[in-house]
Amino acid sequence: QVQLVESGGGSVQPGGSLRLSCTASGYTFSNAWMGWFRQAPGKEREGVATVDRDGRTRYADPVKGRFTISKDNAKNTLLLQMNTLKSEDTAVYYCAARSSTPLDAMDWVWYNYWGQGTQVTVSS
Repeated sequence: QVQLVESGGGSVQPGGSLRLSCTASGYTFSNAWMGWFRQAPGKEREGVATVDRDGRTRYADPVKGRFTISKDNAKNTLLLQMNTLKSEDTAVYYCAARSSTPLDAMDWVWYNYWGQGTQVTVSS
Protein backbone atom coordinates (compact mmCIF):
# COMPACT_ATOMS: atom_id res chain seq x y z
CA GLN A 1 0.00 0.00 0.00
CA VAL A 2 1.40 3.36 -1.05
CA GLN A 3 1.62 6.02 1.62
CA LEU A 4 3.03 9.53 1.29
CA VAL A 5 3.55 11.54 4.46
CA GLU A 6 4.39 15.24 4.44
CA SER A 7 6.03 17.17 7.25
CA GLY A 8 7.67 20.53 7.82
CA GLY A 9 4.77 22.92 7.47
CA GLY A 10 4.10 25.70 9.92
CA SER A 11 3.79 29.43 10.39
CA VAL A 12 6.45 31.88 9.30
CA GLN A 13 6.75 35.60 8.71
CA PRO A 14 7.07 37.04 5.21
CA GLY A 15 10.63 36.64 3.96
CA GLY A 16 11.17 33.53 6.03
CA SER A 17 11.94 29.96 4.99
CA LEU A 18 10.48 26.49 5.45
CA ARG A 19 11.46 23.06 4.22
CA LEU A 20 8.83 20.48 3.47
CA SER A 21 9.56 16.76 3.40
CA CYS A 22 7.60 13.88 1.92
CA THR A 23 8.49 10.31 2.76
CA ALA A 24 7.05 7.38 0.86
CA SER A 25 6.37 3.83 1.90
CA GLY A 26 5.28 1.08 -0.42
CA TYR A 27 6.54 3.10 -3.38
CA THR A 28 9.82 3.54 -5.20
CA PHE A 29 10.83 7.11 -5.96
CA SER A 30 13.48 6.32 -8.52
CA ASN A 31 11.01 5.59 -11.34
CA ALA A 32 8.37 8.10 -10.33
CA TRP A 33 7.30 11.55 -11.27
CA MET A 34 6.99 13.51 -8.03
CA GLY A 35 5.56 16.88 -7.26
CA TRP A 36 4.44 19.45 -4.75
CA PHE A 37 1.03 21.02 -5.16
CA ARG A 38 -0.84 23.51 -3.04
CA GLN A 39 -4.37 24.65 -2.40
CA ALA A 40 -5.32 27.92 -0.79
CA PRO A 41 -8.80 28.51 0.66
CA GLY A 42 -11.32 29.13 -2.09
CA LYS A 43 -8.83 28.36 -4.83
CA GLU A 44 -8.10 25.41 -7.04
CA ARG A 45 -5.21 23.08 -6.41
CA GLU A 46 -2.14 24.19 -8.35
CA GLY A 47 1.25 22.82 -9.22
CA VAL A 48 4.22 24.25 -7.36
CA ALA A 49 7.19 22.17 -8.46
CA THR A 50 7.79 18.74 -9.96
CA VAL A 51 10.73 16.46 -10.61
CA ASP A 52 10.77 13.60 -13.10
CA ARG A 53 12.50 10.25 -12.95
CA ASP A 54 15.63 11.74 -14.53
CA GLY A 55 15.80 14.57 -12.01
CA ARG A 56 14.55 17.32 -14.30
CA THR A 57 12.61 19.97 -12.43
CA ARG A 58 9.75 22.29 -13.28
CA TYR A 59 8.45 25.25 -11.30
CA ALA A 60 5.38 27.40 -11.33
CA ASP A 61 6.21 30.98 -12.26
CA PRO A 62 5.24 32.46 -8.85
CA VAL A 63 7.83 30.33 -7.05
CA LYS A 64 10.72 30.35 -9.52
CA GLY A 65 13.92 31.49 -7.87
CA ARG A 66 12.47 31.03 -4.38
CA PHE A 67 11.58 27.34 -4.12
CA THR A 68 13.76 24.31 -4.83
CA ILE A 69 12.50 20.76 -5.26
CA SER A 70 14.76 17.77 -4.79
CA LYS A 71 14.49 14.08 -4.14
CA ASP A 72 16.63 11.49 -2.44
CA ASN A 73 15.91 8.17 -4.10
CA ALA A 74 17.90 6.22 -1.52
CA LYS A 75 15.74 7.62 1.29
CA ASN A 76 12.51 7.73 -0.72
CA THR A 77 12.18 11.38 0.31
CA LEU A 78 11.00 14.42 -1.61
CA LEU A 79 11.94 17.89 -0.38
CA LEU A 80 10.74 21.41 -1.06
CA GLN A 81 12.95 24.22 0.18
CA MET A 82 10.91 27.42 0.31
CA ASN A 83 12.72 30.72 0.73
CA THR A 84 11.58 34.34 0.71
CA LEU A 85 8.07 33.24 1.53
CA LYS A 86 5.18 35.56 0.76
CA SER A 87 1.68 35.77 2.15
CA GLU A 88 0.35 34.42 -1.15
CA ASP A 89 2.26 31.19 -0.51
CA THR A 90 -0.16 30.40 2.30
CA ALA A 91 -1.87 27.10 1.46
CA VAL A 92 -2.05 23.43 2.23
CA TYR A 93 0.87 21.75 0.47
CA TYR A 94 0.56 18.24 -0.90
CA CYS A 95 3.12 15.73 -2.06
CA ALA A 96 2.09 13.61 -5.05
CA ALA A 97 3.46 10.81 -7.18
CA ARG A 98 2.87 9.13 -10.49
CA SER A 99 4.56 6.10 -12.03
CA SER A 100 4.27 6.94 -15.72
CA THR A 101 4.90 10.13 -17.70
CA PRO A 102 2.06 12.60 -17.16
CA LEU A 103 0.56 14.59 -20.01
CA ASP A 104 1.14 17.74 -18.00
CA ALA A 105 3.57 17.41 -15.10
CA MET A 106 2.26 20.54 -13.39
CA ASP A 107 -1.40 19.50 -13.50
CA TRP A 108 -2.49 17.74 -10.32
CA VAL A 109 -5.09 15.60 -12.12
CA TRP A 110 -2.33 13.39 -13.53
CA TYR A 111 -1.04 12.22 -10.16
CA ASN A 112 -2.20 8.97 -8.60
CA TYR A 113 -0.86 9.06 -5.06
CA TRP A 114 -1.23 11.87 -2.54
CA GLY A 115 -0.16 12.74 0.94
CA GLN A 116 -2.52 14.17 3.53
CA GLY A 117 -1.18 17.70 3.18
CA THR A 118 0.68 20.09 5.46
CA GLN A 119 -0.35 23.66 6.25
CA VAL A 120 1.97 26.54 5.41
CA THR A 121 0.98 29.94 6.75
CA VAL A 122 2.92 33.09 5.91
CA SER A 123 1.81 36.02 7.98
CA SER A 124 3.20 38.91 9.96
